[in-house]
Amino acid sequence: MSAEATNPATPGPVVPAAPRRRSRPRIDLRRLGRAALLGPASRGRLPDAIGHVVEAHRFHHPDADLEPLRRAYVLAESSHRGQMRKSGEPYITHPLAVTLILAELGAETTTLTASLLHDTVEDTDVTLDQVGDEFGAEVRYLVDGVTKLEKVDYGAAAEPETFRKMLVATGNDVRVMSIKLADRLHNMRTLGVMRPEKQERIAKVTRDVLIPLAERLGVQALKTELEDMVFAILHPEEYEQTRRLIADNAARADDPLAEFADATRAVLRDADIQAEVLIRPRHFVSLHRTARKRGRLRGSDFGRLLVLVNEDADCYAVLGELHTCMTPVVSEFKDFIAVPKFNLYQSLHTAVALPGTRTDPPAGAPADVQVAEVLIRTHQMHKVAEAGVVALGNPYAPPAEEQGTPEGERVDPTRPGWLSRLLDWQEAAPDPDTFWSTLREDLAQDREITVFRPDGGTLGLPEGATCVDAAYAQYGEDAHACLGARVNGRLATLSTVLRDGDSVQLLMGQDPASEPSREWLEHAHTPAARIAIQRWLAAHPGTDGAPAEADGTKAGPVRPPSDGAPARPAPDAPAPEAPAPRPGAGAITVVDRPGAGVRLAGCCTPVPADEVTGFAVRGGVVTVHRVECAAVARMAQAGRAAVDVRWGDTTECRVTLFAESFGRPHLLADLTEAMALEGAEIVSATVEPPSRQRVRHTYTVQLPDAGRLPTLIRAMRDVPGVYDVGRAHHRTPFS
Repeated sequence: MSAEATNPATPGPVVPAAPRRRSRPRIDLRRLGRAALLGPASRGRLPDAIGHVVEAHRFHHPDADLEPLRRAYVLAESSHRGQMRKSGEPYITHPLAVTLILAELGAETTTLTASLLHDTVEDTDVTLDQVGDEFGAEVRYLVDGVTKLEKVDYGAAAEPETFRKMLVATGNDVRVMSIKLADRLHNMRTLGVMRPEKQERIAKVTRDVLIPLAERLGVQALKTELEDMVFAILHPEEYEQTRRLIADNAARADDPLAEFADATRAVLRDADIQAEVLIRPRHFVSLHRTARKRGRLRGSDFGRLLVLVNEDADCYAVLGELHTCMTPVVSEFKDFIAVPKFNLYQSLHTAVALPGTRTDPPAGAPADVQVAEVLIRTHQMHKVAEAGVVALGNPYAPPAEEQGTPEGERVDPTRPGWLSRLLDWQEAAPDPDTFWSTLREDLAQDREITVFRPDGGTLGLPEGATCVDAAYAQYGEDAHACLGARVNGRLATLSTVLRDGDSVQLLMGQDPASEPSREWLEHAHTPAARIAIQRWLAAHPGTDGAPAEADGTKAGPVRPPSDGAPARPAPDAPAPEAPAPRPGAGAITVVDRPGAGVRLAGCCTPVPADEVTGFAVRGGVVTVHRVECAAVARMAQAGRAAVDVRWGDTTECRVTLFAESFGRPHLLADLTEAMALEGAEIVSATVEPPSRQRVRHTYTVQLPDAGRLPTLIRAMRDVPGVYDVGRAHHRTPFS
């Protein structure tokens, strides 16, 4: 909090902000401090000290009611009067500076009012009830939320619980985190005279938690400045090297980006597209990353071109003109307008080769064509890109026609999916250390994907998430019963990594005793999944979770029961060949050869009602195949003549079926019971050794009526854990 702040004029690692287009220059806080003491504060007149805040606020909200700001400043100044910062400045300069940061980002009046008062409840005699009575429930709520995050002990033991509270406060109202981030930014700006070890400790916490939170809230203006300050403290040598690179580039006589900006303006002017073309210099950390990626910086690497237009369609028109008139770098194109990033960011990204602009290679070396990156967005997109959720105003003020929210329930339409997930799992974390480690892991994921459920719903997951993560995101701890998944209609293991836009169907079992597998932890990337699995394993010591084999035994052939009881595997029995199915008398008629012997092919096991054909084999026997059997095509290609065969009156049949499933306890018992209920007599059965938690079963069954076959297949598919059932197709040599 601000008690740690020091005089910005005092020598120390205060980072100069990267060049950025601003509507107004940064304010001299020392002058602002004097104004706070000397400026008039009479009732009904705005104090001079908040003149800069008012100017910035009116730039974004011309019709805003300024009276709450006047009253909030008067209360804050009178409450903090006599309190001084470590720098010797009046304490009121801190809430003023924090409020100015938020005003420049476009925060609405309620947020600015709470920002002016954010230290009063903790550091003065003002109470929350007084704040509520004077300024209303919203301001009271925000001040209370920020107050709970103050007095931070940056020791390792205090961090987990502190940021758990921060997360809860953020989830209830994103404006709480906006104020906290602005508070941290001002304190980082004035960090100069603190002991180096304390600077480093605060910088690491800022790097690990606050900067990722700023990124996820979309507040890029705060995030980039915080990054540069942390960079200067934790990596002073690299920071100084980057600073020299920027200074050397600024001293160059030529500027390829300026020439490119002029060329772009000419192209868009000729195309009659109204656009504002700006050069955005890279901030220190961005330039350092670019240098590490490319090895040698060129003039065009020190900034990017920003093109601002009025409508979404104009963005694509600009893109088309640039790609038509210049040479695009196809691999650099990204469309964040059609698919916005998880933090509300929208923009088109592209890169083009700059014609006629080359670096200065050594004598005899080939010229190097430079590439310029271009960002294309509307003015509104740019506002959101810079200020994120701060630019969206009050998310809790519904339109007049949309009243009816239950009293006490706070609906946040701007709360990103990642924040909802964090709120869900933070309560389930078994201890602060687990919470802290999983929080840092989750915040390290800076990209999010969207996958689609069969019901049309979506799941937001971090990049790199697997089917395990999708299961726990959709079902919570009920995902312990997940047996597998289909991704884009195809069977997939739970370890499958999902991609943006995938369609995911999770296959769930119904057994209440279902258990997660310990190996799922290797594939779980989200805190929700990891914590749920760890909690189950901790509550069931000595277990490894779901077994890989069905019924927990070694898979092998299944001996059919003589009394209709569920079949069990015979672990050591060799796998016998399924006997060739034999139809009942009169089942098949050979049209041209009355009395000829008939055999149903074991490769496709035809049954009555199937369309069939026959081929004569040695001994005068006719082998009958389904017409779609692969063996039919092979024998026809070999020149064998087909024999006309037809089904007789008998509908009794034998058929070979395969079933594919995930291993789970009692699967064989459930499957064979379902088959018995449909009147199927199991003649033989085999269960292949499981592979990657998948088990393949093959059953030859006798049915009294071939018409029951579709019903039997449906009943087998309905058994939990079974994901596919079909007629067997064996690869066999010519009959």
